[in-house]
Amino acid sequence: MWHILKQIVRTGIVTEPAPRVAEGDSAAIQRIHQDVLDILGQALTIRQVDAGSCNGCELEIHALDNPYYNIEGYGIKFVASPRHADMLLVTGPVSRHMEEALRRTYDATPEPRLVVAVGDCGCSGGIFGESYASCGRVANVIPVDATVPGCPPPPIEILRGILGAVRRWQGKAGGS
Repeated sequence: MWHILKQIVRTGIVTEPAPRVAEGDSAAIQRIHQDVLDILGQALTIRQVDAGSCNGCELEIHALDNPYYNIEGYGIKFVASPRHADMLLVTGPVSRHMEEALRRTYDATPEPRLVVAVGDCGCSGGIFGESYASCGRVANVIPVDATVPGCPPPPIEILRGILGAVRRWQGKAGGS
């Protein structure tokens, strides 16, 4: 035990340096957050659904909750139930086993609901496409309002996709 403690004291705290912030990233993130709140005038609640992905997109989605992107600080929250959600964020090609669950999740989400397909697999089926085990892209199972391509897409692109869906919703609501 003492040997381990001595080693810890000798080595010290080993961490990576803080990531370098690109000049426009911080301002772009704040602008996207402000646009979402200006359009909605309230908080946006999101239910994230993994329909059969490799979890690469989930890692990028979880990065949205870290202190750098801080989406909760701007009123965008992830919820555990589709009954409390305004938006579904769907990742992965829809596996045949998840097809019915995704439809039920979509049906349980109250109107007006938004759907964003995240990642190449959610947008086009990715490398999996359509097969005996996969329905392919999310739009083959439920209506999609916006897509965020990339394998996996960076968090800022996911935020832009969320904003794009909210703007389309605003256009539909304002035009009706």
